[in-house]
Amino acid sequence: MGFYRAQYASPHNANPQSGQFTFVSKHSLGSKGNEQDARYKMLELFGNEAVSWNIIRVERAKSAEADAPVQLGLDFREPKKTRKRRTVERGRM
Repeated sequence: MGFYRAQYASPHNANPQSGQFTFVSKHSLGSKGNEQDARYKMLELFGNEAVSWNIIRVERAKSAEADAPVQLGLDFREPKKTRKRRTVERGRM
C-alpha cells in the first residue's frame, strides 16, 4: 500500500475549484485501479459536488503528507466578462 497525491479541478463555471488530496492505494502508479481509488477518495471527501470534477494528475507522496488529506486551492480572480449578444437587430422594422 502506497501513499499518493492527486490534483483535481472542477469545470470552468461561475465558481471553479481546484486543489489536491492524498489517498492510499494498493495499485501501482498510473494504473486504472490507482485512478479509480483516487476518484473514490475524491467522491468520499467532497460528495456529490465532485461528480463532474476531473483528476488531473496522480503522483507518489511521502507518508508524512498523509496527515493533511485536503489542500483546497481558491481562485480570487474576477470572473471573465462575457459579451452578451443582442437578440434584436437594430435599425430594422
